[in-house]
Amino acid sequence: MLEILKSGGIWIIPIIACAVIATFIIIERFIYYRTIEKNEKQILSDIKELVKKRNFSGAKEYCRAVGTPLAAILGKAIDLHSLPISEIREGVTNEATLQLPKMERFLTSLGTIANISTLLGLLGTVTGNIEAFGVLGSGASMGDPALLAGAIAEALVTTAAGLVVSIPAIIFHNFYASKVNKKMIKMEGIAADLILLIEKLKSEANS
Repeated sequence: MLEILKSGGIWIIPIIACAVIATFIIIERFIYYRTIEKNEKQILSDIKELVKKRNFSGAKEYCRAVGTPLAAILGKAIDLHSLPISEIREGVTNEATLQLPKMERFLTSLGTIANISTLLGLLGTVTGNIEAFGVLGSGASMGDPALLAGAIAEALVTTAAGLVVSIPAIIFHNFYASKVNKKMIKMEGIAADLILLIEKLKSEANS
């Protein structure tokens, strides 16, 4: 395998660098999403229980301690519980917007790597073909077979390496982007339920 990679020439180095970075991003995002989804139902249940008891300060501390995007969004609703419901909803929407970059962290880089890897492979193909034609155009009718084989190997290996890096990067980028969209919709729905609970408590207090 190492010999095959070496035959890819200088362009195999940035392709390998892209592979390392893409692998890091894919693993880091996988761990992050698993972490923020852990005990999600329990977190919602605990916060609702505190709010039902009108322990808003305890609910805010709980949200800060958890530190997930969902907790931050619910914490914003709790922070604004004394305001009109329309303002609470607006505050929650703004908080969700602030949490989105955290959810999408590194995804742009992963998409960029997917594109760059393909282009680097294509660039290696072009330079390998140029070298191959240079070999064919020099000396004997078929040129130096060893040099010709090396040039063709560079073209093929860089193309293959670029695709091997690009295809998984595209798949995981799209998968994670879809996951973020679904997660944001779900979190906003959960926040809406909490807002309804706050509204109910306000109605009971006024009646």
